[in-house]
Amino acid sequence: MLRKSIPILLVLVLAASLMVACGSDGDKPAGGGGKEQFIAIATGGTGGVYYPLGGALQKVYNDNLDNVTANSSSTGASVENIGLIEDGDADIAFIQNDITYYASEGIEMFEEKGKVDGLSGMAIWYPEVVQVVANASAGIESIEDLAGKKVAVGDAGSGTEANARQILEAHGLNYDDLGKADYLSFSEASDQLQDGHVDAAFVTAGLPTAAIVELTQNLDVVVVPIDSEKIEELNDQFPFYTEVTIEAGTYKGQEEDLLATAVMAMLVVSEDLDEDLVYDLTKAMFEHKETIEETHDRGEDLSLETALEGMPVELHSGAKKFYDEEGIE
Repeated sequence: MLRKSIPILLVLVLAASLMVACGSDGDKPAGGGGKEQFIAIATGGTGGVYYPLGGALQKVYNDNLDNVTANSSSTGASVENIGLIEDGDADIAFIQNDITYYASEGIEMFEEKGKVDGLSGMAIWYPEVVQVVANASAGIESIEDLAGKKVAVGDAGSGTEANARQILEAHGLNYDDLGKADYLSFSEASDQLQDGHVDAAFVTAGLPTAAIVELTQNLDVVVVPIDSEKIEELNDQFPFYTEVTIEAGTYKGQEEDLLATAVMAMLVVSEDLDEDLVYDLTKAMFEHKETIEETHDRGEDLSLETALEGMPVELHSGAKKFYDEEGIE
């Protein structure tokens, strides 16, 4: 019995040695120095753009980094994601760059709470357009026309709600001037528009926004433009706002280009994450961006050339190491 078991044992030892030498997948770098890493990715609502992009990141990491298990989940988006990073419940989060700045400075919706520590930058990604969508029958053609109307302004304390409030103020309006200000998410606002319970809704998201695309299949809507002068005024007060064009045909029934304003979507990571791990995560994201591009149009906006433009907080050392190697400053 003993003689028969020795060759088997030798085979097992040799096999184990080969596995250690080659790794479980020879094509995958060992993320974070080779130890098992679980990465939680906080996204946004299922009707927005964060959610599918988070799923694409999950796939990139799970398919291409050994010892990394990533999982993306739907959340309340930017403001909630700040808290998830702070509390250690998320490692990577999609957040508007203006909200990241507010949190790091302890202003706006973070004024009472104070500065949020532990936020590090990974990449600036794409413009998040502040879209004002109205029921075509409501007669709303400008931001000023929202006076006296029932308007969904985003979840209370959300990034969208901050955008809505600031844009209204730039046009001489506040919530008291509206017929009613409803604090609703993307999905809730869509339902309320179809039911006639609200006349218009603010939606801050990448183009095209799935919730709006779906809405146009069942309701005639208009996207309300913003004048270039008002966008300049917004930018003077809030440097995150930029002028963008919603091209004709972006949504069903949209026959002309429209001016709008936008902030930038970015990836925030916990500063506590291992430097080598964040380096590997950042590198994998750019080296396998075709997977992200295949998932959503906004995947094409991920670019080394623009990854640091509008970065509101200090880069994580791991991300900085990658950008330094690529000559990006």
